[in-house]
Order: sequence, then structure tokens, then C-alpha cells
Amino acid sequence: MTELTFGVFVVFVLITLGITVWARANTRGADDFYAGGRKFSGAQNGTALAGDYMSAASFLGIAGLIALSGYDGFLYSIGFLVAWLLALLLVGAIRNAGRFTLADVLAQRVRRQPPVRRAAVVSTVTVSVFYLLAQMVGAGALVSMLLGVHPGERFLGMSADVAETVTIVVVGSLMICYVMFGGMKATTWVQIVKAVLLMGGTIVLTVLVLSRFGFDPSRMLGSAADASGRGDAFLRPGLHYGRDVEGDLYRTIIGKLDFFSLALALVLGTVGLPHIVARFFTVPDARAARTSVSWSIGLVGAFYLMTLALGFGAAALVGRERIVAQDPSGNTAALQLAHAVGEHVAGPVGGDVLLAFTGAVAFATILAVVSGLVLASSTSLAHDYFGQVLMFGRPRESQEVAVARVAAFLVGALAVVLAVVARDLNVAFLVALAFAIAAAANLPAIVLSLFWRRFNSTGAVAGIYGGLGSSLVLVFFSPVVSGKADPVTGRSLSLFPTGVDFHLFPLENPGIVSVPIGFACAVAGTFLAREKADPLRYDDLSVRALTGAGSH
Repeated sequence: MTELTFGVFVVFVLITLGITVWARANTRGADDFYAGGRKFSGAQNGTALAGDYMSAASFLGIAGLIALSGYDGFLYSIGFLVAWLLALLLVGAIRNAGRFTLADVLAQRVRRQPPVRRAAVVSTVTVSVFYLLAQMVGAGALVSMLLGVHPGERFLGMSADVAETVTIVVVGSLMICYVMFGGMKATTWVQIVKAVLLMGGTIVLTVLVLSRFGFDPSRMLGSAADASGRGDAFLRPGLHYGRDVEGDLYRTIIGKLDFFSLALALVLGTVGLPHIVARFFTVPDARAARTSVSWSIGLVGAFYLMTLALGFGAAALVGRERIVAQDPSGNTAALQLAHAVGEHVAGPVGGDVLLAFTGAVAFATILAVVSGLVLASSTSLAHDYFGQVLMFGRPRESQEVAVARVAAFLVGALAVVLAVVARDLNVAFLVALAFAIAAAANLPAIVLSLFWRRFNSTGAVAGIYGGLGSSLVLVFFSPVVSGKADPVTGRSLSLFPTGVDFHLFPLENPGIVSVPIGFACAVAGTFLAREKADPLRYDDLSVRALTGAGSH
């Protein structure tokens, strides 16, 4: 099975490298490198958006959450999907107002552009690196598990630790290659291929799982509840999020607030994620941008509905004990389910083949997402900082693209180094933190820039730094960094080991506090600044956002 899985990985890598070579030959200037020439259709960009959004956390993490926590696990899916409704409202205006990056949207109507662009670069790189780190660490653990590399064993002459490090370096090298040589064209087509593979694999698994229960979802849910050991409680809220703690009103309230805070960050953060915003500029007009979001909603919605079959199917057919034995967080539930249903259909060979394919899809998922993140960071550094700040808005296109390629290498190398250092740490919270920063720092600046006439550059800078700083500070003093332990085993569930406890903020997700702080800082900065807003710039932006006149 290890050889089969490895072979599927190699085939996928060769296909994506072929796409990169083709994209490099067809990339001519900044428009091609940053935005794919703005020639992608709504359907193509929507598929790529879905591919960009459905990360390994979505594919493996949510299936595992549902398998272990039942109904509560599905709440994550709902939060991810509802976020696109907000995106649908703003996507047209963002597409028309910007050119390549988030900073382009914010800088259109302010008098002092350099401070705004610098703040946007800081926010973009911070969000991207946090998101990248979580994906890269996950890639090392996932591929090591799929290739059967366990502590004390060897793979191709390497120990388990060395094999995991090599995996992280290989994934990092591939993402750097996609971005440096292929730019947005290569990244988009890799995401499209990944989305097609992910949807195809999920459909196959869903059909095979439902066939085991006569295509009767009620039977599947009943079997999952029986196998979970939780009975009917498995199908009701409260097992994982917003849990009622008997006799402890404080912990009960904190649990419910924490869940609301997480949901708020997921819903509001999506439209502020830099790699998602960058995708809106790859289509020819606002109508195509809205079409792409509609396609993405359809694909993402179908996918998250199918995670019900994956999660509850894993609970029923694999069982909680086997899932937890493989990974206490449940991240391997979908992979174990693939092996179980494949084995049922075609014996051990069928199980190995379906597991290898599912593992390759998960690998493709990580590669596609990290490539989009590196591209967003390198574009922001090259276009916003180098081109608009250092070169005063008058760079040569060839210079800017060259800087973007160097920035892609540097950002990718930084992510690889950090992932290797942090590979044994619990970094899962970084994904939620990235959403929280995007919601607290980027969303207020976007919304107020588009819809508040009085908004100015001081307000934009204050909003970005206020939301970013409050998110980081609150997380640093939260239980995810120190002070959280398993009540049964005593094992630390925080970043720091047991015995280290300096947490002051009781919530694990800062969104419920940091998002209002981001908006408050933006409003306060606007009112306290001496500079006046330029009404002509705002009128110009309003016309441009609504009609697309003068965009690009």
C-alpha cells in the first residue's frame, strides 16, 4: 500500500509540474503573473475558489469532528458555507475597486497611500504565514501517516522524524516552484485540478458509504449514534461546542461564547483572507466575479453536505475506538473510511487503492492551498511594498514581477523553516487565528473604505493594526497557548507544556472581542485624525465599485 500511495503522489506532482511549465511559457507580465491575465471564466474561477477554500482542515478535520462529535462537528461546515453569502454581497465591489491585492482596494480613496499599503502588507503576510504554517505541519504529519512512517520505523532509509521533515521540505519546494515560475495561472489550474479530484473523491466515498445503508441517511445516522457510545446525544448539539458543564455556570457561558466567537471569525473572516481576495481579480468583470462566487457556493455547499456522509459514515463503519487510536483528533477518519468501504467493495486491494487516492487528494488539497497563500504574500510584498511604496508607484513591470518571484521564494522558505521547527507542536489553532485576524483587521478596512464617505487613511491603518494586534495579544494570553490540559490524562492541550500557565483571556477564539476592536479602532482613527477625507475620491470609488469604470 505504501508503494501505491507513493506512486499516486508522484503522478499528481508530475501533472502539476507540467501545468507549471505550461503556465511559465504563457506568463508575459504583471497581469498574467498576479491575476492570470484576468481571462478565467466565472466557472473556472469559482472552481479554483472552491479549491482554494476547501483546505485539508475542511476535508480531513471536519470529517473527523463529525465522526467524534456528531452534530457539533457539522456546525463547522455551516460556518464555512455561510461565509460565502457575505462574500457574494461584497465581491463585485472588491473586484472593481482593486487591481491585484487587498491594499489596492483600500488605497483607492485615501490621500496617504504608503501607510495604508504597509499596514495591508503586514496583515497579508501575517495571515498567510499563520495559515501556511498550519498547512505545512499538517502536510508532514499526513504524508508520514499515509506512507506508513511511524516512530521507530524507517522509510527509504530515513527515520520517522527525518521523513516528516523531508515531506515538509518537498511540499514547500513544490509550492515555491508553482508560484515562482507559474504565477496565478499555474496556481489557479492546480486549484482547479485539486477541486475536481476532491469533489470526485468525495462523491465516490459518499455513494459507497450510503450504499452500505441502502441509501437511507436515517439508517446511517442511527448506526453512527449507536456506534458512537453517546446514543441520541450524538445527533444533538452540545458534545463539542457550547457544552453545558453541570454545576459550573461560568464554564458553561464561556463555552457558548467561545463557539459564537469561532463562528463569527469563520463567517466574517473569509472575505478578508488575502488569497481569497486575490482570486476576485482573475476574472474580466464584476459579473464574472459574482458568478465565480455562485459556483463556489454550489461546490462548497455540496462538499460540506457530503462531509455528513464522511463523518457519520466513519463513526458507523470505522468506529470511535479505531479512529481515536489512529489520531486522537480524528483527522484520519476520512482516510480510514476510504479503506473500509474500498475493502468492502473490492477486498484488500480495493481498500488500498481508495486509501491511496484519498491520500493523494488530501496531499493535492494542501499543495493547492499553500500555493495560493504564498502567491498572495509575494504579490502584496512586490506590488504594494516594492512597487507602490519603495518605487513611488512607478516600477517597471519586469522589476515588480522579478521581486514577486524572489518574495515567493523567501516567504516559502520561511514557512518551511517554521514548519520544520514547529512540526511537533499543536499548531491547529493557527487556522482559526488566521480567520480571526482577517475578520478583525481586514474586513473593517474593506467595508468602511467602500461604504463610509468620511473614512480616511488614519482610520484604515488604525483598523488594520488594531484588529491584528488585538487578535495576536488575546490569543497569546488564551488557553490555546498555555493553561489548558486534558482533565483525564493531564496532557497539555496548549502550545506550552503542562505547568506553564499565563493565560488571562478565557476564550480560545478572539473574534468576539477583536472584531469589534478592529471596527472601533478604524472609526476612532478616522475621527481623531487631522486629515480630511477626499469626497471626490470617494465618489470616484463608488462609481468604480458599482460599474467597473476605470478598474485596472
